[in-house]
Amino acid sequence: MSGLREKMWLIITVFLVVSLAAGIIFLSIRLAHLQPVEITLYDPKTLNSSENISIGGAVVRPGIYEAKPGDTLTSIISSAGISDNADTRNISIYIPAKTEFSQPQKVNLNRADVWLLQALPGIGEGRARLIVGYRDKNGPFRNIDDLLKIEGFGTSVVDKIRDYVTVVD
Repeated sequence: MSGLREKMWLIITVFLVVSLAAGIIFLSIRLAHLQPVEITLYDPKTLNSSENISIGGAVVRPGIYEAKPGDTLTSIISSAGISDNADTRNISIYIPAKTEFSQPQKVNLNRADVWLLQALPGIGEGRARLIVGYRDKNGPFRNIDDLLKIEGFGTSVVDKIRDYVTVVD
């Protein structure tokens, strides 16, 4: 009877040791994915006076952001606001060649919500709400210069966003 008892204890001990080893391996694999990834750029191109950076995907305020010398990738992405469902382990960066023609997507003044209009340069929440309110009251914009009909919008504000907006689908 004691031989059977010793075999049972041996089996239980081996099972516990194997389970403990498997648990340690499993946790180490899971934790390895949580380690931060350091990216080092060699001989980086410095920004000239300012550059336009288009940010899209799982961000709160997608759009085109002006990056000034000294800005970091983190600060620019933070400006767009990372959404709750963003996978920050997989951030894509695409830099087109000078010969590559790419036209940024424009914000449609007749469809854009307040949050999207706020991404435009010089347009804060107040001006974005004025645009939506004017559109709701007077119907769709026929051209970009219709913004001048809104109180608080001058030619300097309209000229600043002219290349980023459209009124056609």
